[in-house]
Amino acid sequence: MTRRPIPPRRLIAAVAVLTLPAAVVLSALVVLTEVRPWEALLAFAAIATLTALVIYSHLADLAALSTWMRSLADQVDAPPPSPRRERLVDDMVLAIGQLRRVWQQQQSDLAAAARWHESLFDSLPDPMLLLDSDRRVVRHNRAARRAFGRDFSGRDLAALLRAPAVLEAADAVLAGEPGREAEFLLPVPVERSFIARVERLDAMAADGSLVILALHDITAVRRIEQMRADFVANASHELRTPLSTLLGFIETLRGPARDDGEARERFLAIMQEQAARMARLVNDLLSLSRIELNEHSPPSDPIDLGRIVESAVAAMQPLAEAKRMSLTAVIDSRATAAIGQADELAQLLQNLLDNAVKYGRDGTPVEVTLRLADRLPPAASHLKAGHAVAVAVSDQGEGIAREHLPRLTERFYRVDTARSRKLGGTGLGLAIVKHIINRHRGTLVVDSVPGKGSTFTVYLPLASGPAIRAVG
Repeated sequence: MTRRPIPPRRLIAAVAVLTLPAAVVLSALVVLTEVRPWEALLAFAAIATLTALVIYSHLADLAALSTWMRSLADQVDAPPPSPRRERLVDDMVLAIGQLRRVWQQQQSDLAAAARWHESLFDSLPDPMLLLDSDRRVVRHNRAARRAFGRDFSGRDLAALLRAPAVLEAADAVLAGEPGREAEFLLPVPVERSFIARVERLDAMAADGSLVILALHDITAVRRIEQMRADFVANASHELRTPLSTLLGFIETLRGPARDDGEARERFLAIMQEQAARMARLVNDLLSLSRIELNEHSPPSDPIDLGRIVESAVAAMQPLAEAKRMSLTAVIDSRATAAIGQADELAQLLQNLLDNAVKYGRDGTPVEVTLRLADRLPPAASHLKAGHAVAVAVSDQGEGIAREHLPRLTERFYRVDTARSRKLGGTGLGLAIVKHIINRHRGTLVVDSVPGKGSTFTVYLPLASGPAIRAVG
């Protein structure tokens, strides 16, 4: 370590102070004529020189010690000085070195604690935001980044959440009022419901954080409430007709047709058909409810979509053969690895194939193609071209008029109500398809030409690695 030069003024001042008694004594001896003036001057010069030499050594050690302490204050890892001969300075170096080690350990402990708290904050399952006194976002955790899809540090809360109730609660808490709660909706990518809890911290943090905003996802709770209401409304509407039919036939069989064997057989066949329709309707409603319950949580497992397509085609072959229809699958091996939930995607394909076989003309082909989506339609712009797969189901049926296309996936919407019910449709098949696609963050595109047929194409994200899970 480079030694700092000793200022001359400091050395002169120290020598002057220490030689002052000798100067007084020599002056007194000169006055008393005990020594001659030139002898006194020589003696004083000798004393001053010896004093300067001794002082310089001590001051050099102290200067080195001062330099080292300044380097420690500047967080420079410099070696400690080596005092020439002063034991006291050596003890001071050892004491300061020990203090430095204690300080470094405490600093390391504080850094480790800060990292742990940072990791804890980042790992909390609910989105968390820390706001400063100007309502700007100071920090946010990983769940918040997933929920909002971008980095928003330093931005006003209003740029992130366009929810007046939440902004009002944050302003009120920043103004000194007690903590508040507010409920709001996030409309994209899938509508989700949150409860925001705003609380003021006991003291302002070093980074300016003053308020914590915690978001609790209550989508599942709200979906359960909505599903209960929808189930009652839809079931009561759709079950009314078959139940009325069953009750009418039961009343007839117990009355006028009690002894009419021919009528009894005919009525029982109709009753069985209506009961089967009700069973299909209840099963579809329950299936739709289960899918909607998890719609806000996208699957993350890689699956073998090629095997799912092959299994769905094989399962539908008997129905296709009954109508003399050829059912084929064209699979691109590069497009078999997708992200999804295997059972739900199998149900999606089954519904699309079931519609294609039901509404396709007898003796015409139905084709399923699985390929890489090198080009994406505008509706699938949230996916990345070349990193998505397309599953298309094509038929040569009567086709669908353009005015019906926007409403195809609505619950119980039917292009031809009489034909749909005659074929055993519940009006929920494409609604189930839509919600499965929504959960998979995909897109459904329908192309149809009246009189020529329809093509239903599903776009899904491609898995980055090999598929490891398929239909069991």
